[in-house]
Amino acid sequence: MAEPEEELQGEDGGSAKKVQKRSRRKKEKRREEEPQVLEEENQSDCVLLRGIFKLGKKSHDVLLTRTRLTWTPIVPETPTGEPCTLQPGVVLLQDVFAVKVKRRRAVGQQTGGAFLGLALFYCRRRGRKLEEDTLHLHNSSSEHTHRWYSTLKEQLQAFSSRPRYLKVFINPCSHKKEAVYIYREHVAPLFKVADVRTDITVTERRGHALSVMKECKLDEYDGVVCVGGDGSVAEVCHAMVLRAQLDADSPEKPVKPALPLGIIPAGSTDVVSCSVHGVRDPPTAAMHIVLGHLQQLDMCSFSSFGQLMRFGFSAMFGFGAQSLARAEKKRWMPSSQRREYALVKTLARLRPEDCQISFLPSNRTNRNLSEQQDQQQDQQQDPESVVAVGEESWATIQGLYLSISVMSIPCLSPVIPRGLAPNTRLANGSASLIAVGNASRSEFVKHLKRYSSSSGQQFSFSFVETHDISAVKIQLQAVAGWPEEESEEEESKTSPIIQSEGATCLWNIDGELVEMANEVLIRVHPCLVTLYGEEVDEAESAVSCSCI
Repeated sequence: MAEPEEELQGEDGGSAKKVQKRSRRKKEKRREEEPQVLEEENQSDCVLLRGIFKLGKKSHDVLLTRTRLTWTPIVPETPTGEPCTLQPGVVLLQDVFAVKVKRRRAVGQQTGGAFLGLALFYCRRRGRKLEEDTLHLHNSSSEHTHRWYSTLKEQLQAFSSRPRYLKVFINPCSHKKEAVYIYREHVAPLFKVADVRTDITVTERRGHALSVMKECKLDEYDGVVCVGGDGSVAEVCHAMVLRAQLDADSPEKPVKPALPLGIIPAGSTDVVSCSVHGVRDPPTAAMHIVLGHLQQLDMCSFSSFGQLMRFGFSAMFGFGAQSLARAEKKRWMPSSQRREYALVKTLARLRPEDCQISFLPSNRTNRNLSEQQDQQQDQQQDPESVVAVGEESWATIQGLYLSISVMSIPCLSPVIPRGLAPNTRLANGSASLIAVGNASRSEFVKHLKRYSSSSGQQFSFSFVETHDISAVKIQLQAVAGWPEEESEEEESKTSPIIQSEGATCLWNIDGELVEMANEVLIRVHPCLVTLYGEEVDEAESAVSCSCI
């Protein structure tokens, strides 16, 4: 069918005709190029093998190319000779993570046995979950089976990002202390099927992963895996960056680790895992690892008076830190009950902090998402390009703030599917600064409620400021000391004590309480780490918080 010509209007008909002619020539050129493009695609996806296998009880014509495996049922011709068209089944090789030879063996027989065919292990997508499935191809010919097995193995080994040997850290104290069970039941069997070897360290204390990472021979591994919550993930990422700095002899400038990190969620919120997987599902996370799905991530460095404190993804001061501090005192409670208790108790004692915030606006502020994604590769080549801005670009705001958050990732979770920082992405070279000014308790509660709603209007209040930044310095003009709780039911009516300058204050950094000085510098480092996973826009919601 001929394509309609564009209707153009101009000041003179001649110029319009010229435009039409140019448009027509471009279309003709595209038509001439289309067969060549299709021919190149067919050549790149040429047929490698073709054979007969049984799937279930029916024989199928199976076709293997460089990118996919298809199978079509073989049916006899109809009496009239009319062909019977059946929809073929398809599995992309990028979704296949293992192929095994099937044999018939007697009880107790460990080797040998008659050939039965092949088993292909692949993943199926169910929303954002990746589920394991198996395709059984039956054929008793040993020569036929070996030929297909070796060819499939060769094609799967071409995926260079898939790991073969992993260093695994397991935090047995995360959340409900189920990390060891989660790894043994949901992750280890998948690694075994995919022929992934592991070297496992069960951490015994805080900082154990850091000490092991400093000494182990990383060139033996293809990647690192952390089984735990956000605090464990941040500790392992911190250790990987420090090790990269040590190997590169670069104590001042952060260095990108050579190995990617896989995250198996086993914490209470798992915002980093949700941000790169979309779900808190250990089999999905393990599937991303064995398939070698890689995602770049921005990371922040936290310094105080010129001294590096740690690397991390998110930080909260004020309400976010105080609610975590209260929750940590009630570790014996179930996680949802502990979280709701801490939120209500902190709301009842809401106090603003007097802060001066100086921030360096990101040079990506006015760019749309597609432009940001197009230039991610340039960021990886020059990771400091986003923060190389003159001192004159710094902006300063000051006042009383109930909450200050800095997040380099969206921080998705089942409670907040769109994330605490929905305006940022995993690797756009910037972080979201969210400063919530002094407001009444009722207005602040309205602001919090909108995080879990689908409307996404949590930043539409006059007392909420948001900025895309590449660096921020937060200075407390006076640190408000939070009074001790004399009673669980009765709120203390004493006013907060204003402490002297230079005192320490609490920060919630990746779900861990960190004591910092009254001046903190946070800087974004674009694409500093690589994780196994894929970027998602929204997490699956499975938990609701009814405390407010």
